[in-house]
Amino acid sequence: MAKKYNDFLRIILFFVFLSFLPQIVNAQCAGNDAAFTVCDIPNPSSKTINLFSLLGGSPVAGGVWEDDNSSGGLNVNTGILNAQIIRASGIYRYTYTVTGNAGCIDNSATVTVTIGGYSGVTSPNVSVCSSVVNFNLFQAFNGVDVSPQFNGQWHNDTTNENVVGSSVNVEDLEGTFYFTYTMPAIGTCPAMSSTAIVTVFRAPDSGQGTSLILCASDGLSGYADFDLYSLISGYDTGGYWIEGRTNELIFKGDHNINVENIYNTLGEGTYGFNYVVPSTNPICADDQTTVLIRLENKLDFTGAILEVNSDICETEIPTATYNGTITRGLANIPNGSYFVEYNISGRLGYVKIAANFVNGVLTFPIDSENFKKVGIFRITILAIYPTNSARACQNVINNLFDDLIIYPNPDLSGAVISPAVTCQNQDAVIQISNATKLADGDYDIVYKLSGATNVSSQVARITVVGGNATFVVPEIFNSRSGTSIVTITAITHVVSQCVNAANLSGEILINPLPNGSLLRLQIQNVCFGEEVKVNVSGFQTLTDVTLSYKLSGSNISNVETIVLNPVDGSASFIIPSSLLVSSGSTTISIIKIKNNITTCESDVTGISGAFILNPIPAAPSVNNQEFCKRDQATIANLQPQGAQYKWYISATEVTPLPNTYVLKSEDYFVKETSAAGCVSPATQITVTINDVPAPILNQDGQNFCGLDNPTILDLSNNTGSPSTVVWYDAPNNGNLLSASTPLVDKATYYGFDFSPTLNCVSQENIAVTVSLIVCDSPEYTFFVPDGFSPNGDGINDTFTIPDIDFLYPNYSLEIFNRYGNGMYKGFKNKPAWDGINYEQSGIGGGIAPNGVYFYILYFNKDNRPPQQGRLYLNR
Repeated sequence: MAKKYNDFLRIILFFVFLSFLPQIVNAQCAGNDAAFTVCDIPNPSSKTINLFSLLGGSPVAGGVWEDDNSSGGLNVNTGILNAQIIRASGIYRYTYTVTGNAGCIDNSATVTVTIGGYSGVTSPNVSVCSSVVNFNLFQAFNGVDVSPQFNGQWHNDTTNENVVGSSVNVEDLEGTFYFTYTMPAIGTCPAMSSTAIVTVFRAPDSGQGTSLILCASDGLSGYADFDLYSLISGYDTGGYWIEGRTNELIFKGDHNINVENIYNTLGEGTYGFNYVVPSTNPICADDQTTVLIRLENKLDFTGAILEVNSDICETEIPTATYNGTITRGLANIPNGSYFVEYNISGRLGYVKIAANFVNGVLTFPIDSENFKKVGIFRITILAIYPTNSARACQNVINNLFDDLIIYPNPDLSGAVISPAVTCQNQDAVIQISNATKLADGDYDIVYKLSGATNVSSQVARITVVGGNATFVVPEIFNSRSGTSIVTITAITHVVSQCVNAANLSGEILINPLPNGSLLRLQIQNVCFGEEVKVNVSGFQTLTDVTLSYKLSGSNISNVETIVLNPVDGSASFIIPSSLLVSSGSTTISIIKIKNNITTCESDVTGISGAFILNPIPAAPSVNNQEFCKRDQATIANLQPQGAQYKWYISATEVTPLPNTYVLKSEDYFVKETSAAGCVSPATQITVTINDVPAPILNQDGQNFCGLDNPTILDLSNNTGSPSTVVWYDAPNNGNLLSASTPLVDKATYYGFDFSPTLNCVSQENIAVTVSLIVCDSPEYTFFVPDGFSPNGDGINDTFTIPDIDFLYPNYSLEIFNRYGNGMYKGFKNKPAWDGINYEQSGIGGGIAPNGVYFYILYFNKDNRPPQQGRLYLNR
């Protein structure tokens, strides 16, 4: 369409015309202003427009042209205007200026040119691949005719939308689209349009790829069947995978690889795989996406060593340079370029630097600006990895560091030597304090002595901790008592060998040694186990001492010490009982004396004393003892007896019991005292005081039939212990009565029980007053009642034979009804019948009815025959 329009323009030619406006002529040098319009831009004449010829009046040649609006179409040297290279339609002004001519009233004139719009000539059809993304519509012009101007407006005829600028996003488009470019009318020039036909072909999309970065040292078993499609996204199907050197892709459609096999075969490295999607049109090229698989080995720096060179003294700071050297451990580190990351204590952040490992050694520089003061600077390696590494592996670094030390110059300024005190022929310990300018560590000092001893240029090593240190002046320099002055003249730091002069002094007081040759000992003999007191004299003016001694003889000890405070030259102490384990003669020898005030001590020889520890008798051999309570035994009755034996109420009691002490059932302790007055350990015995209960008299046991001639034996038989009871005629100190002793009526007898087992007579007794009666006298005959009335009125309620149990204690009684059925059986302990049928002889309820009953009385004594009779029961 655009081409037809251009042909039409060529047929109908526009004439170029000039429009001269009326002007007032003020000068004839530059000519008069003029105006000119160019509508037919493609016309060859529009390339050579002579502006000078357009000036009115009589312009003077040789002037200068200026492109006032920077149109870019004017040759300022020739005044020829090329409208075809002006890229935008519009109104442009060009000024002609003449200088140097006399008589010129106006030396400049302006030609105003109107450039009409030109929309260009498009190609018949334009094909674009969507992969171009942004397509510039000006590319749709044929490139043969004059290029279109740029200040027109594009319109998408397909979507009926204006296009902003000239760029169209074709990434998501597919098909044929019409775009019209219109240049607006200007002045007398009409508007002009050209239409471009653009066909967009969709490009194949192989997607977006990612890389797979693996630490092969950690194992690749999980990647033995790895799908390459997992590394791309947003891709078109129908493509295929290609690769260069792994031989893992067997056929065109193959997309699974064995990453573990790649590593086992080819080792560490980067392996590329391309996914290719073929184009379905001739406009777009095939698309491919590359994915990378990076396999790396873990580096093990276990056992590696970092050395930072080198430690310096403070005075070397301005000129010192530093570098670090890493020496690998047991694991091999390949040669090559590596990044080393490290930090420095006290500094923020870290430093990353590239250096080469060569045969297991890497050296890198360290900026000296980091070390501008005294101190300990720790350089710690944070990471080491090849410069081309993707850092898939966490390399093993562990604790890889080194300390760079900048040592201060040793300075004893402000330090103090405390006054030292020692003894003759002993070392003097010198205390240095407030050495705040000395760092902790070892130093060598040079010192001299003056005063009591004069010595020069002696060397000692000190260890400074927190500004404090000590050193020893040997005993050889302290042989004289008095005061010496020690002066330190130089100090050297042992580790760094930094040295400095010094002038630090202090006093040493050398005390004399104590004299032990005048000591004397006095010790008394004692019983074994008693404390041994040692009296010591000869201390002279000493008031606070420590004696060292040892024992020999019956008792042997190591060296023992005791602190004493002598008064007027004498003191005493007790030898610990733990040292005196044997009786016999023991010798104590003083071997050393120490003045606790000055701490000076001297060896002592030839000062000793002997003493005897008398033996302690063995504990007496004693058995437990028993006594009868009636005997009232005392301490005098205990065995053993003798003046050497003393009895006590407890093992710790010191006052013995008197011989008159009456024994009780309790424990007693006996000790033996030797001729030397030593008392044995106590032996414990248990004394038991035995007693037997008094005998018990049977009921009515004091009553006897006088005609039976009863004796003591009969009285014994009337007790609960007839075989062991004994009888006396008085309760105390009475006469023992034999068993055949006849009993006397109204006489009182005293019975004691006797235990054959304990061999004791009871303490208590029973007093029995005997009653003898005339058994056969009519006064004492008994009668059998002929009836009773058991009606509960309290009178004659039972059938009882009076005195029968006294006269015939072994009697028995049987009662029968008239049918011969037994009703009751009685005896001494069951003497009365209450009318109850105890034999249950068929009478209901067991209550005997009124009537006649029969009895049989068995006397069971002296062969007296039974007696029969009858009785009447009346309720």
